[in-house]
Amino acid sequence: MQLQKYFASLARYHAWATARLLESNLAPISDDEWHRHSGLYFGSVHRTINHLLVTDNIWYARFAENHSLRLPLDTELHADRESVVAGLGAAVQRWSPWLATLDAARFEGDLVYMRNNGEAVTIPFAPALGHAFNHATHHRGQLSAALTAMGRPGPELDWVYLLQQKARAS
Repeated sequence: MQLQKYFASLARYHAWATARLLESNLAPISDDEWHRHSGLYFGSVHRTINHLLVTDNIWYARFAENHSLRLPLDTELHADRESVVAGLGAAVQRWSPWLATLDAARFEGDLVYMRNNGEAVTIPFAPALGHAFNHATHHRGQLSAALTAMGRPGPELDWVYLLQQKARAS
């Protein structure tokens, strides 16, 4: 499989899994559960969703806009639940259209950006892009574990479910 097709599939998964988590599994939790410290790296579901939005914005800016946003990783972009959910829901939708504009050769190049501490970084483009999506998967897994700890069903977010869904539709 070409890298361009692989990452297009991964971007679809990123949007699908995020929407599924936000709409089906996190939507019914109470405001207390949303804001309660749940043992997550960023504390609460709310802070973790904000972190996912911050990092999606940071990585998208690096890749698609050739701009290095320098935001602390624990920045609260939205204090209210509705806004942060809408923001993350929209953010994950940007990747597929942008990836469709890339030439296949781009995946063989480098990504050059500035870290939050001002350090210049040059790393291989494709693995860095993989990291951006994998990072979100890591935190979706944390959120799934938090839901289970709250006594709520964890979402089925494995990529294979999306692939199977797509195969059935074909």
